[in-house]
Amino acid sequence: MGPQLSHLPRHILDFFKLVISSLPGALNCREEIEVFMIDPKDYMFSGLKDETVGRLPGKVAGQQFVIQDCENCNIYILDHSATITIDDCTSCRIFLGPVKGSVFFRDCKDCKCVVACQQFRTRDCRKMEVFLCCATQPIIESSTGMKFGCFQYYYPELALQFKDAGLSIFNNTWSNIHDFTPVSGENNWSLLPDHAITHEYVPLPTSEELKGVRISTDAAKSIIPITRGKRQKGSDESCLAVFFAGDYTTANARKLIDEMTGKGFLLIQTKEVAMKAEDAQRVFQQEASDFVPLLEKGPVVALEFGGDGAVETCRGVITDVFSGTKVFVSENKASASQDVDNFYNFADMQMGM
Repeated sequence: MGPQLSHLPRHILDFFKLVISSLPGALNCREEIEVFMIDPKDYMFSGLKDETVGRLPGKVAGQQFVIQDCENCNIYILDHSATITIDDCTSCRIFLGPVKGSVFFRDCKDCKCVVACQQFRTRDCRKMEVFLCCATQPIIESSTGMKFGCFQYYYPELALQFKDAGLSIFNNTWSNIHDFTPVSGENNWSLLPDHAITHEYVPLPTSEELKGVRISTDAAKSIIPITRGKRQKGSDESCLAVFFAGDYTTANARKLIDEMTGKGFLLIQTKEVAMKAEDAQRVFQQEASDFVPLLEKGPVVALEFGGDGAVETCRGVITDVFSGTKVFVSENKASASQDVDNFYNFADMQMGM
């Protein structure tokens, strides 16, 4: 019945939806009604050439989306979705807002993308450049000439869309690529230059409908913190800082990132993960007893900074700016690398990495 209804004219679909929604008990089955009345064409771009198209915030609302057989198009999904598949697209620029599940590119070439998702995979793709936020390890298969950078994008609705998609802004493994089909002596993927500017790859939308969304690709405004990932650190000194769950955890973490990067230190990686008492013993060691009671409130947010003098500077900022907040911070340069290893080894095991 659903597929038959989806082919009816729009005004008839709207009438059906109005009638069904007014029936007794409709409030108790609103989701079923909405699924029943969905028109798949509203969640698909197919066979387009030389066009700029998109979906505004609120127009996808967690549904699945399909993009296929498009050439030289600018495509913007400015909302959260369940899963997205992109098939047989060539020379397209694509933005995908937060995807709760997987993003799967197949048989695509010469595409430039900005993507946020739980799982990222490509198969039989070539020459793609992707600014990525991915909660799990990205996978490429039978793909060549792939380049990756850290997701950097902002518009006012994006933070809530990440939350609706169940994604943490601090869980981003964008540079930890797994090549499922490596070729001896060759490298099928590499990293984009660290000074790469998102809108030079995926331009801001110019259509009247889409340009009303207040988009910024300024790295300083990015919803996702810009991390160094697997790039050369430039210093053998690291520092671990861990914030515990509370009303201002995200704001505090962002504040420390701003303070440290403003002083010239690199943000290497971030992670948000739940911890138990036994985990705290392994990660925080002799200081664990101070933090165990805080773990029941929710997940922790960890930040790794890099650069000569990172530990001393970070401890100074914590003392000056966060004096009323309980924060774990590496005690000295000698112990800091072990702190980082202890925490991220635990986090990777916890998240199945």
